[in-house]
Amino acid sequence: MMVQIHSGTWLTVKRLRAHALLVGVTLWSIYLWTIATPGLRDRNGNLKGTDFLHLYTFGSLAMEHRGTDLYDLDKQAALVAKRVPEAAGIRYLPLYPPQVSLLFAPFAHFSYGWALMLWSICGALIYAICCYSVWRACPNLRAHGTLVALLAAAFPAFFHLIAWGQTSALALACFTLMFFLLHKRWEFLAGLVLGCLIFKPQLGLAAAIVFVALGAWKVVAGAIVAAAVQLSVGVLYYGKEPLRHWIHTLANANSLLPLLEPKPYQTHCLRTFWAMLVPWPALASGLYIVSSVVVLALTLALWRRAGTPLPLRYSALLLATVLISPHLTIYDLVILAPALLLIADWLMVQPRETASRLGILLYLVYMLPLLSVLTRWTHLQLSAAAMVALVYAIEMRSRKAVRLQTSGC
Repeated sequence: MMVQIHSGTWLTVKRLRAHALLVGVTLWSIYLWTIATPGLRDRNGNLKGTDFLHLYTFGSLAMEHRGTDLYDLDKQAALVAKRVPEAAGIRYLPLYPPQVSLLFAPFAHFSYGWALMLWSICGALIYAICCYSVWRACPNLRAHGTLVALLAAAFPAFFHLIAWGQTSALALACFTLMFFLLHKRWEFLAGLVLGCLIFKPQLGLAAAIVFVALGAWKVVAGAIVAAAVQLSVGVLYYGKEPLRHWIHTLANANSLLPLLEPKPYQTHCLRTFWAMLVPWPALASGLYIVSSVVVLALTLALWRRAGTPLPLRYSALLLATVLISPHLTIYDLVILAPALLLIADWLMVQPRETASRLGILLYLVYMLPLLSVLTRWTHLQLSAAAMVALVYAIEMRSRKAVRLQTSGC
């Protein structure tokens, strides 16, 4: 993750390096101190890896070929008590599709502690590879490799990805690969990668709307094929019944949101932005829909405007993905890593005024998740507001640049 470091601005290389070191050392020191306890409970009494327990349970069910129990909370709770006694009594709402359990079946062959360590290593490696790949594609950031690495390590979303034991690194891998495929104009292959996001379908919503609106039918076709194939893997292994249960669970997800989001201040999308700010549910839902339409309109304008570089268009798409998602927790913000790098690379060659203004917004998008706990009292999720402002600023700058090119200035 990189924010702009244009000469003469407040965000100097020295200051960014200091901020990255301060945040990174603080976050990871707290993490290591918290989990440095015997057993599977940390110093706060929470299970280490938190969300990984659900994935571990899913993998255990797959290992035993118990497809009918994938969406049975009581059966899962009994299995947890048997395999991870220290986690007895913990329940998770099963929202992953059946095929995800097959991915975690190999991890279920190990004890929970070893499985968590292996999955954490996998997540960190995927994140590092994605950040490195995008950085290598940013010519203006080549001379700042150390700073980029420090900022990547200190990215709050990455910290939460590891702390929660979540799957968002897989989504980051999909978005990273899709960017390079679109850059090569391999649209069908890009669609295949997009369809792989069916394991977190809310993250594919913005891209689906944008590519359908653009008439990018090769991308759409590839996404449909990949999603169908991935879901078919679960059907071939378990039969159709688990897939029906998953679809039924998704259809009723809105009524289950209180269980899915026990700490809404840890979410960073427009739906929860309005839900926390406005006390009337109907009005909050209406504002969520309207603001989502505005963000999508800005994103579509960028994609339709000839002359707008792919890094800017794709960055706006990633920001829109986060904003319009009906459910997005802090660890899912790792999918913004390519956007932060690509925008920073673009800002390095922009006029000082543009670089300074947009650089501050980029800095806020990077840092504000650290302050999300304050939303418990303020009811204002500033990270979402910063992301909307960044999308708007990029669209305005792109429009101005194209206008100047057209006029010959």
